[in-house]
Amino acid sequence: MNPKSKARLCLVEDDEIMGESLVDRFRLEDFDLDWHRSATEAHRAIVRKGYDVVISDIRLPDFSGEVLYARLHDAGLELPPFIFITGQGSIERAVALLKAGAADYITKPFDLDELVLKVRQLCRNRTPGGRCAQGLQLGVSPAMQKITAMLPRLAEHAATVLITGESGVGKERVALQLHGLAAKGQEQPFVAVNCGAITETLIEAELFGHEKGAFTGAIKQRKGVFEQAQGGTLFLDEIGDMPLAMQVKLLRAIQERRIVRVGGEAPIAVEARLICATNQDLRARVEAGTFREDLYYRINVIHLRIPLLRERPQDIAWFARQFLDEFTVAHGGERRTLSAEAEHALQVYPWPGNLRELRHSIERACILSGAAAIEPDALFDNWPQGELAQAQAAGTLDQYIRECERGYIQQALQRCQGQIAQTAAYLGISRKNLWEKMKRLQIPSKGQEAE
Repeated sequence: MNPKSKARLCLVEDDEIMGESLVDRFRLEDFDLDWHRSATEAHRAIVRKGYDVVISDIRLPDFSGEVLYARLHDAGLELPPFIFITGQGSIERAVALLKAGAADYITKPFDLDELVLKVRQLCRNRTPGGRCAQGLQLGVSPAMQKITAMLPRLAEHAATVLITGESGVGKERVALQLHGLAAKGQEQPFVAVNCGAITETLIEAELFGHEKGAFTGAIKQRKGVFEQAQGGTLFLDEIGDMPLAMQVKLLRAIQERRIVRVGGEAPIAVEARLICATNQDLRARVEAGTFREDLYYRINVIHLRIPLLRERPQDIAWFARQFLDEFTVAHGGERRTLSAEAEHALQVYPWPGNLRELRHSIERACILSGAAAIEPDALFDNWPQGELAQAQAAGTLDQYIRECERGYIQQALQRCQGQIAQTAAYLGISRKNLWEKMKRLQIPSKGQEAE
């Protein structure tokens, strides 16, 4: 399909009045739409035709929309994104469909403008073959669905975005989604750099590049990340760890949209969307004098806070299944499932490492367990015995979370043989952040590295 041709929609709706309203609106919006009044009729059409998006009511005269989706999915077809229409009493069924892979749902009565926006978002990145790109799913919880709904407008209008949240909550995942929406299917660079992982002496050259001979070891000219991201997106992670001296130069680059390579003289114009991320309270760092106030206000134009994983429990099992599928695709073998006990264990565990820890737990379980259904003891060490159970029995949530975080970091240190730099990289945090956590949690180091 020509990328400029009309997107083709499939509407599955038995209600005459609602169906006519949707047909009229989407045709006015210049969509090509087929209207089917039964699941059987829609099933035949979806198998034969290359729809870009399917909009289906859950309640249908012959069999339900969820059965329709399940039959198509079980047939091994490459399905277009599905948006389900549901009443208030069927929201749990709609959420279950999201967990099974559907793109979105709307609740009756709904705003037609909102539905049109959702469809346009799904069709924004249509491939040459005509399919709409669903992109990375951010989660099924209300909090993440709200962020997902905001991203198309931010992609259209926001040149600078600040994303905050604890390590591992999915800040880069949100940045990638925003980049994909802004790129509109075009090949544009996404360049990510961890500001906390670069030494103070090298960070200027990493950001702005350097000329040949600028310093010892600069044997050839090198572009920095600002130039590498030209026309695309620059993602500065852990910006709160950037040295004060470098913050001045970063602010100038953002304001002037120009940089000068280390050892160079000529200014170079740069144009890229800037997304900054941090797990720190930048306002508190401004008050403490460790982060420039002018830079804070310059990057805090649009602020997205990503909640902790334990604050959005609907996402836990959903992401666990995603990670199970990813492991199967990467390593082969039969698809694993989670036992009821494992799902319960996932829900009651506080996830101090957030999505990153959840992914590690799923990978560990897939490697250690030979069973088709994963049990809790494959997900966690010493489940349900050990320090975590004792802390849970002690009664306070803070104590339980503290012991979980302590155990998670100790496991990472053991896996990385006590090497601080490797452990920090594994955990997705800076060495400074890891040292601070180890000190707070009273985790002894083996002394392989100096602070």
